[in-house]
Amino acid sequence: MTQPLAKDSNTCAELAVAAEQTAAPLNVCVTRALADYFEQLEGHPAANLYEMLMTEVEVPLLKATLEHTNGNQSRAAEILGINRGTLRKKLKQYGL
Repeated sequence: MTQPLAKDSNTCAELAVAAEQTAAPLNVCVTRALADYFEQLEGHPAANLYEMLMTEVEVPLLKATLEHTNGNQSRAAEILGINRGTLRKKLKQYGL
């Protein structure tokens, strides 16, 4: 069902989703990746899943939005629907 992680960061295959399903909407990619994640745990407990998932989604979201705005943090915050201070805090949190 899954393949090794793709080197192309523009596919949901990076989330361990089968190549034939890379055109799926983001929520479908995430659902499948989580199902695979739990399957691969093989009964071991999961920890910090929320933080892990948010990091996996938030970092590319912030990067793409900043790229779209040519680094304009005020405009990026507006597009994201958060205030500029929150954006700056998240950028610092992720070392961006």
